[in-house]
Parts: sequence; structure tokens; C-alpha cells
Amino acid sequence: MDDLEKLAALLQERNTVDLKISQVIKRPAIQGHIGEFIASRIFGIDLMASANNKAIDGYFTSGPLSGRSVDVKFYGKQEGVLDIKLDEQPDYFLILTGPRSPAISSKGHSRVCVIDHVYLFEGKNVADEVRLREVKLGVSTSLLKAQWEAAEIYPDQRNRAFLVTEYQRKLLGMFGSKE
Repeated sequence: MDDLEKLAALLQERNTVDLKISQVIKRPAIQGHIGEFIASRIFGIDLMASANNKAIDGYFTSGPLSGRSVDVKFYGKQEGVLDIKLDEQPDYFLILTGPRSPAISSKGHSRVCVIDHVYLFEGKNVADEVRLREVKLGVSTSLLKAQWEAAEIYPDQRNRAFLVTEYQRKLLGMFGSKE
């Protein structure tokens, strides 16, 4: 079987799995929607009815962040970059990522859907910190390693704005790398 035939067969399998995922999350099975669904269930987020809001995916429904807006991101790797809109930020960014990795070419690599780390950034503060460094806001806004470390809520609880419970840790662990 040549590469094109292999790819066609694999895409058929993927389409079957994506359809099953879409039936669970009630949205297309793209990584962003999957991340939003997972975050909504684990962190108590009421997602917006429409998936095309500019900077807000939903609102926290309980705890110290109740009523605060959140933009959920799900990245296959933690490469030190965050999508920050130029003109509007949510109250918080909740970032689900796979393993830490330097920002390198994607050639020969994959971006699997795993959650090894979770970060919580206050939207306005992180945007202001980036502006002070005179870094351009956008799809791949570079953040300092210290910013990522300070924002981590899982597996290491460094940011105390949202305390991750043991039950939430167990749920997140279901999505972790199997390395």
C-alpha cells in the first residue's frame, strides 16, 4: 500500500472517531472545541452558545472565579506562546497543553491531544506584561518562561488563584501523556 492509500485509510478511521467525538462535545471535533469541552467539565465553565466569540469561550460558574470570563486554549505542546487578541482580553486565559517543547519546526513531529500542564493567566495582566516588553500581541505571542511557571495550576500548583482539587487532578490525569 503506498502512502496515499495509507493516508486515505487512516483518514477514514479518523473521520469515524471525529464523528463520535462530535456527538459527545456537540461541536466539530477540532482540538480547540475538545479543549473547551474538557475544561468546561473539569473546571466548571459555562460555554458560550456560539463557538465564534472573539475572546471569550465562557464563564466560570463557581469558586473564586465565578462569573469571570475565560478563553480556553488547548495546545498539543507547551512552546511558550499564547494567542492574545490585540484589542480584547478575557478575564482569564485557561491553557491546556501537552508536554513542554521548544518552538521548533513541526516537520516530523505530531501534536497529539494530551494534557500534561494547565496554566491560568489573568487576561489584562498578561497582555500588559507583554506590551511592557514591547512584544507584539497576536496568535503566537511569546511569553517568558517565568510567566508560564507562575501561571501553572497543574500538575504543579504555582498559581493560587484557582486551587485544583484532587478530583480535578484525577480527571486531568486521564488526558495525560502515557510516556
